[in-house]
Amino acid sequence: MMSAYLDFIRIRFLTMLAYRVNYYSGIVIYAINIGAYYFLWKAIFGSAETLQGFTLAQMTTYIAVSWMARAFYFNNLDREIANDIRDGSIAMQLIRPYSYLFVKMMQGLGEGLFRLILFMGPGLLIVCLLFPVKLPKDPAVWIIYFIMLMFSLFINSQLNILTGLAAFFVENNEGMMRMKRVLVDLFSGVLIPIAFFPGWLKSTMEWLPFQAITYLPSAVFTGRTPMSEAWGVLGLQAVWFFVLLVPIMFTWRAARKRLFVQGG
Repeated sequence: MMSAYLDFIRIRFLTMLAYRVNYYSGIVIYAINIGAYYFLWKAIFGSAETLQGFTLAQMTTYIAVSWMARAFYFNNLDREIANDIRDGSIAMQLIRPYSYLFVKMMQGLGEGLFRLILFMGPGLLIVCLLFPVKLPKDPAVWIIYFIMLMFSLFINSQLNILTGLAAFFVENNEGMMRMKRVLVDLFSGVLIPIAFFPGWLKSTMEWLPFQAITYLPSAVFTGRTPMSEAWGVLGLQAVWFFVLLVPIMFTWRAARKRLFVQGG
């Protein structure tokens, strides 16, 4: 059975490969975003050496890595699930001999691997040539960062699955999906590092999974979080991964009891 799930990873990777030109243009768009944020933060820093513990060099690296990480963990599983529910194809998925939710996770992983090889990797290389990004020299940082990136992908996919399953209850969750995307970009630290949030909001973020998607891995990569604390941060990501399984299972169980097909 596990080999069947691995096939879903391979099939999604090959499917994404068929549209790879779209992702080459995406590299240019992400480079423009990184450039805009780089010059913005450079103006904000002015003559200051540090802001909220960030040096300009760390901030530049944080911006580049955060946006490239987003290119890796981003997917549309929420929209795919919502479409399956609206057109009724979810009914056929439920009678097949595999776990629908696990299949979606594997498809998200296949897309993430594609994005890592053909989007994030080349994109980071180009950004390093354009902007003063300082990559860590310690191989241990790269290893733990890659592991943390995988948890970022899984946690973001879990949030997408939860949002997609909401279509069972609200029928049209388009607004919810857009709101979720804004919340993830803002509260995960892609747009603004969480260190710059007001104290009460920063404390609130410690009790939510968003920081585990971008801010925590990027803080380790830039050296803001020392390696002595990196394993604790990785453990926090693992905790959120297992915690999010609980609402997914309860939502899935409740959703299957109220399934009705809207399409033909």
